[in-house]
Amino acid sequence: MGESGPDKANSETLKEEGNKHFKAGDYEAAITCYTKAIHLSNDKIVKAVLHRNRSACHLKLDDYVKAEEDASKAIEVDGGDVKALFRRSQALEKLGRLDQAILDLQRCLTLEPKNKVFQEAVRNLGIHAQEKARIMLSTDSRVDQMFQILLDPEEKDAEKQQKAAQNLIVLAREDAGAEKIFQSDGIRLLLRMLETKKSDMILAALRALVGLCTGHQSRSMAILSAIGMDKLCSVMALDDEAISVAACSVLHAMFDSLKEGMKRDFRGKEAAIVLDPSRHIKSMVHHFLEMLTQSGVSSHGRENALNMLIKVVPRQSFRDPDNGMTLSVIDQGLKKILEVGGALVEVPRSLSVTESTRMSASVLLNKLFSDLKCDAERENFHKLCEDYVRSLFEGNDVDGKLHAIQTVSCLLQGPSDAGNRTLELTGIMDSIISLCASEREIDQQVAVEALIHAAGKAKRASFITANGVTLLKDIYKKNENDAIRIRALVGLCKLGSAGGTDFSMKQFAEGSTNKLAKQCRKWLCNETIQPSTRRWAVEGLAYLTFDADVKEEFVEDKAALQAMFTLAKSQDKTVLFAVASTLVNCTNSYDKEEIEPQMLELAKYAKQHIPEEHPKDKKEFVETRVHKLLAAGVVSALVCMVKNESPALTDSSKELISRVFLALVDKSEERGNVVAQGGGKALIPLALEGTDVGKTKAAQALAKITITSNPEIAFPGERIYEVVRPLVSLLHLDRTGLQNFEALMALTNLAGISERLRSKIIKEKAVPMIEGYMFEEHEMIRVSATECMCNMAISKEVQDLFLAEGSDRLKLMVLYSGEDDERLRCAASGALAMLTSLQPKLCTRITQVTAHWLEILQALLLSENKELQHRGTIIVLNMMTADREVAEKLMESEVLEILSVLAKNEEGGKSTVTKAAKDCLSKAVEYGLIKPNEPPQLD
Repeated sequence: MGESGPDKANSETLKEEGNKHFKAGDYEAAITCYTKAIHLSNDKIVKAVLHRNRSACHLKLDDYVKAEEDASKAIEVDGGDVKALFRRSQALEKLGRLDQAILDLQRCLTLEPKNKVFQEAVRNLGIHAQEKARIMLSTDSRVDQMFQILLDPEEKDAEKQQKAAQNLIVLAREDAGAEKIFQSDGIRLLLRMLETKKSDMILAALRALVGLCTGHQSRSMAILSAIGMDKLCSVMALDDEAISVAACSVLHAMFDSLKEGMKRDFRGKEAAIVLDPSRHIKSMVHHFLEMLTQSGVSSHGRENALNMLIKVVPRQSFRDPDNGMTLSVIDQGLKKILEVGGALVEVPRSLSVTESTRMSASVLLNKLFSDLKCDAERENFHKLCEDYVRSLFEGNDVDGKLHAIQTVSCLLQGPSDAGNRTLELTGIMDSIISLCASEREIDQQVAVEALIHAAGKAKRASFITANGVTLLKDIYKKNENDAIRIRALVGLCKLGSAGGTDFSMKQFAEGSTNKLAKQCRKWLCNETIQPSTRRWAVEGLAYLTFDADVKEEFVEDKAALQAMFTLAKSQDKTVLFAVASTLVNCTNSYDKEEIEPQMLELAKYAKQHIPEEHPKDKKEFVETRVHKLLAAGVVSALVCMVKNESPALTDSSKELISRVFLALVDKSEERGNVVAQGGGKALIPLALEGTDVGKTKAAQALAKITITSNPEIAFPGERIYEVVRPLVSLLHLDRTGLQNFEALMALTNLAGISERLRSKIIKEKAVPMIEGYMFEEHEMIRVSATECMCNMAISKEVQDLFLAEGSDRLKLMVLYSGEDDERLRCAASGALAMLTSLQPKLCTRITQVTAHWLEILQALLLSENKELQHRGTIIVLNMMTADREVAEKLMESEVLEILSVLAKNEEGGKSTVTKAAKDCLSKAVEYGLIKPNEPPQLD
């Protein structure tokens, strides 16, 4: 059907304007004109030419992916469009898809055999393809050449060596390249690189090994056998953080490949080579445990050994019944882990550790404890912990007592049940109190930290509140060492925040918490103090920001906010939880239990305590605080925190960060700012891993962003497909109505973008859930589910559901098209217009699903809402086009009269409703159901 009216004129004008821009070399402006013209045009031939022209612009701008897409759209309309075929061949050549490019050029030559440009292009492309094949065949020689450059002791050209190393790493990441390296005696040569004692060579070898091991069991086992765990662990033990981390990556890739191999029922091509990997897996875990207490291991090596144990030992899913690896590690290595957790670098003969090692040990201990399945297993864990702490404590050695207390602190930060049990051992609490008065700085530091960690534990809280406050105040006022004073202050902060957000339950006098917070902010901004000590200031604020006065002052202090964000982005990741906790408090994104008015009256009558909200925790104050945090750069800090793969980024920390993100995107006008700073990207992993609460909060934040932002910009490239699963997770009945509603709105937006996204939504089994919500009592949820189904109906798989025999889906859409709610009618009639257009069989079925079908259609045609009227005329047109009998039924009813009036509408002119009504009447004339002069104005 050709175009007419202003749209045709506009698209033609825009096309000519685009051509002028192209000739002038302004390709961006030309793309803008062609894109607008494509949206305005309904003519397939015109659109094909516009796509072809836009393809030429993309070629000029070196955007070969878009050039290929546009040329393909033109070719879909006209397979003999030589210009489009030639442009697509140019794009395909640049994208490295030479075989497809040659096919397009051969089609061009078939259509225009004498065209010299095509002849020359085919010849050049043939030479290019041959050269590529020759290069592929000579990969062996390239691999040899790379190793020759890298291992030549006479080679002086550092840049040449660096390039060879980079090429080797890139080649190793591709399966074909990895196989070539492996077959070219690569393992022996990589081992020689590891032994060069040159950092850059060692790093290149390790990164290449990651590529060789990833996803390939037999190669992993061969490399492990050739190099050996001793060698790999000795490299990970080096006092070079980058090398240690790279060695850790190799071992992780190996472990994953071996573990995956154990799960397979068959091993395909590898079957002849593969041996039982379980022996290697046990050996790897044994080596990691040994590394923990070996004297020659660096602090980074020890940290990475812990990280490996965290990643590979506990079960990935509690549905897996086998926790044998965990039990084995507890029996063989729990004491080693506790020794690392209790290490103090300031004490002679202690193990060397990093700032975050104790946190890693706590995380590992917690994961091991959580992985236990029964009371007997847990009791064994407790006993081993108690025996170890007792053995350290019962000697007369002061350093032994110190190690014991530090170990208790480590347990309190991890499996707190085990920490509480060790805390109750005879003499531990008394020693903590007495060491606070020691003259040695390290004694005071360890004792005060233990008090802080113990203060949050219910059984000891009252004892410490009674005895600890005076002690800590004394240390805070009299001690001259900032490192000790700051820790004492945190202890006071923790005890002072015992009432949480309850305004009426404060431990200290009015204004005391503000004074403590001011001191914390002062220390936080003091760059002369070590970051490891300054992080304790954030710990203090994490407790004090329960108080709304403290929150208000903190968000006003830009220097303190910036100092906290800088710490959050630093290498010391032990601060993550404290930063996230502080931000949760400032944004009030913790869960608040709503008390029913009836229960409140009962509580007053029974003289029970009733929590009170601080006046500055009301909605307007919270919104202002959120705005100030956004202005200060909170999003970039959160993004950095999420990017980190440290064990300190625990599931609890992820949940807190998810809570903060949800608060930040609550107001629609702030969402663009959050997306621009990488918030959308950071939310995806938070929505896929962590606690159920954390994943749900992150998923809801993603939904809010997807509703109001362009999803293709918020989640560019492949990332958009990762958003689907978190959104679908919000469609469960145990989620709130708001979460259901927002997920449906977000999925509606995604479903309107592309068939691939619709397929992803179907694959995630969302369609039955969406259908379920179409019956929801809540009006807004019912409408949003129907709108979502309207967009999903573009997909053939969803259309098949409507075509299925015995299905009431079509009946529901017809009935909803006659409901009172205008949005529901719009969504349902939109779905019917789509379905009747794509599946003509459904047109007849509409007349069978309900006796009210005719009056519902008439009501749509008579609606004052132009959208509803347009949908009604399109449905009638589709029904008449599909079946003459249906058309006859329609023309025998009042529909004929209504269409006649709509077709005569002078005010509508060339409106879509008028045009569709005229098309309906033309169809009736074609069938011979009415005469051509009815109505007189019909074209």
